[in-house]
Amino acid sequence: MRTSVLSHSEAETVSIAHALAAALAPGSVVLLCGDLGVGKTVFVRGLVRGLEGDPGEVTSPTFTLVQSYPGRLTLHHVDLYRLEGREADDLGLEEMTAGHAIVAIEWAEKLLRPIVGAVQVAITDRGGDEREITVDRP
Repeated sequence: MRTSVLSHSEAETVSIAHALAAALAPGSVVLLCGDLGVGKTVFVRGLVRGLEGDPGEVTSPTFTLVQSYPGRLTLHHVDLYRLEGREADDLGLEEMTAGHAIVAIEWAEKLLRPIVGAVQVAITDRGGDEREITVDRP
């Protein structure tokens, strides 16, 4: 099922992600795609908020690759920006979904193979603060 919505601010982007988080179950994977600076990390803040975690703790994990945020479900935030091809395979993404966890992957287009059953989120800059957010759910 595909839905698209326009966000006019960071607060709206957080709210859109918050609503998506309510529908996520343990083991869910969210694949985030979009250009640099488009709001992928802002979207993750909304997911963390929706999972009853502290969105103020969310930062881009570009240099650490993976950050985890506790909440109703733990959210593992992965950033593939600095990785190439097979390096992403070495992160153990499959293991991260074990237990009460969700994985959100920024720069998911760098994955060598699709993750079956993942929610795909594409964020497109429409100028100014406006973003088009397209969510594809299995």
